[in-house]
Amino acid sequence: MRTRIIHLINPKTVSATTRPLYMNRALYSPLAGLLAVAASTPRDQYEVVLTDENIETIDFDLKADLVGISAMTSYVNRGYEIAGQFRAKGVPVVMGGVHSSFLPQEALKHCDAVVIGEVELVIDKLLDDLKQGSMRGTYKSDTLHPMVGMPMPRYDLLKKNRYVNRTYVQTSRGCHQGCTFCAEPLMNGLKFRYRPVDEVIHEMENCGARTISINDADFFGTPERPKEVMRALKGRGIQWQAGVTSKLAQDDRMLELAAESGCTMLSIGFESISRATLKSVHKHVNRPETFAALVEKVHSYGIMVFGLFMCGFDGATIARFSTKPSTSTSTPNTMPVPIRCLHPIRARSPGTR
Repeated sequence: MRTRIIHLINPKTVSATTRPLYMNRALYSPLAGLLAVAASTPRDQYEVVLTDENIETIDFDLKADLVGISAMTSYVNRGYEIAGQFRAKGVPVVMGGVHSSFLPQEALKHCDAVVIGEVELVIDKLLDDLKQGSMRGTYKSDTLHPMVGMPMPRYDLLKKNRYVNRTYVQTSRGCHQGCTFCAEPLMNGLKFRYRPVDEVIHEMENCGARTISINDADFFGTPERPKEVMRALKGRGIQWQAGVTSKLAQDDRMLELAAESGCTMLSIGFESISRATLKSVHKHVNRPETFAALVEKVHSYGIMVFGLFMCGFDGATIARFSTKPSTSTSTPNTMPVPIRCLHPIRARSPGTR
């Protein structure tokens, strides 16, 4: 019997981080979600082909049995165009990701089926329906994944030489911060769900890379769990970076363990230098008056800081933008802090405010 082919596609987006602008490599791989989809697909029944349109062209003549497209709001229209081209050839299309999960009826105007939220607990049903020719509508699990026994992402599908940072390991899902602009708690819950530490370490040791990005909403989200992971990482020769919020990034023991276990950079969501703005979006953990001291403290442990800010909040003015650094800033006697500004008005996820 012929092996069925599933073609997973990440549509092109206008972004300096995902386009091949760095010696023909993209700074980041946006494929963590699709690698998880591929991992959940039975390898003895399906061949998975992975295409990232940011670095390669899509083969619309590929004889696929199913096309899967994951797209965020900022590039979902390109996803709809791709879906339309494949459906015109008679190929069934399923979509997933943040945008389609929150607006499934919109997405269903352009595809045959939508996976709402996590894929792992619904993919068997979806593939069974595909075999029967009845794959349509929405697929959503009644429960969240317990995060135990998750399959290894299909890192073998990556074009490794086309990305600077390509390996993203998830140690948890969910976030208890409840920031109104963020889709994470809406997609994955307001409570952290943790993978067993030994399974996290097994993935890190077997992913084929020694430089890893921890793909959690807030790796320092609780006081003790990240310390467990970092203690297990010590002495393994792995360099890692992670996204965190500001509160526990001020914990000296946390930073000491981070440095000892191979942390090279922490991406911190400062979001705004206005306390009123932060309160309006429920980012209560942030205190702008502590930002400079926080950066100096993290730098004192030899760890870089990647500062994340958002422009375009309600009440923002041109004058407010002029007080925000555009590329980088520095504090006395410390290394520069790279800054990335996001524009929520242009690419706000459905369900957020």
